[in-house]
Amino acid sequence: MHLYFSTRVASFLLTLAAACPLPSTFTLQISAEQSVAKSQAYFGFDLNTYPGDDALPILRKTFSFAGYWLSPPPRAGQNTWIGKRRRLRSQKFGFLLLYRGPQTRELKSSSQAGNRGTADAANAAATAKKEGFPSHAIIFLDIEEGGRLPAKYHAYLRAWVDALARAGYRAGVYCSGMPVNEGHGVTIITADDIRNNVGKRDLFYFVYDDACPPAPGCVVPHNPPPPSASGIPYAAVWQFAQSPRRKEFTARCAATYNADGNCYALGDTAHAWFLDLNSATSPDPSSGRGGGP
Repeated sequence: MHLYFSTRVASFLLTLAAACPLPSTFTLQISAEQSVAKSQAYFGFDLNTYPGDDALPILRKTFSFAGYWLSPPPRAGQNTWIGKRRRLRSQKFGFLLLYRGPQTRELKSSSQAGNRGTADAANAAATAKKEGFPSHAIIFLDIEEGGRLPAKYHAYLRAWVDALARAGYRAGVYCSGMPVNEGHGVTIITADDIRNNVGKRDLFYFVYDDACPPAPGCVVPHNPPPPSASGIPYAAVWQFAQSPRRKEFTARCAATYNADGNCYALGDTAHAWFLDLNSATSPDPSSGRGGGP
C-alpha cells in the first residue's frame, strides 16, 4: 500500500538514536527470535506483489507476518497473492488480510455505498473462505484517503462490518493515524473519525503514520515499536515505514532508508522486494493461520 506525532515518543527516539547510530543505507537490524522473545510487538511487512516462493524463507528470518491481499491491490489489475496461503503457512507466517476499499468518488450516495459495502464484504468473505482462511479471521479494508470521511463512506463501512459479521468474519480497516488540519484550530485523524461513526460495532484498526517521529523510519533496532507508539492507543497494527518513502514526512529519518528511498529485508541483496514495515500486537494479526491446509 502506498498513500497520497506524538510527542511522548520523541525522547525515546532521541535516546535510541544516540545509542544506535543510524546507517546511511537501510539494513534491518533485527531477528525474528529477538522480536518474539523480547517484545510484545511483532514485526511484519506488506507488499502489493507476491515476492515469490523463494523469497519466503529469507523474509521469514526477519518477519512474523505478511500482508495478504484478497483483492487486487490499489492500482493493480490482478492479485498475485491468491493461492499462496499454504506456502506462507508452511513457513510459519502469520497473516494480515487486506481488501481494497473504494475511493469516495466511487460512492454516489449513502444508499448505494451501503449496497457496495455489503457486496464487497460478501466477496471478501467468499475469497477468504476459498483461500482456506478460518471463520472469524479479520479482514482489513484498505482506505486510501486521509482526513474526515464523508457520510456516504461511513455508510459503506457500517455495511462492510455488518456483512462480514453475517458471513462469519471480523472487520478491520487500514486507515490514516495522522492528524489533518481542517482549519480554525480543528484537526481530525481518520481512525478517530471512523471510530466515532461506526457505533458499537467491533472493528480492528491498522493505522499508518510514517512521520518521524513517531515513526522510527526504515530500521528497527532490537524490537519493533508497539502499535500504540503510533499515537493511536487502540491500534492493533501500525505501518511505520512505506516504500518508497514519503519525503514530506520522513526528512528526519531519511538516512534509515535505502538510497532509492525503499525498505529492503536483510538478505535481499538484489533489492528485489521493496516493503512497507508494520508492527502488531500479534504475530498473526488477522488470526489467519487457523486449521486446515
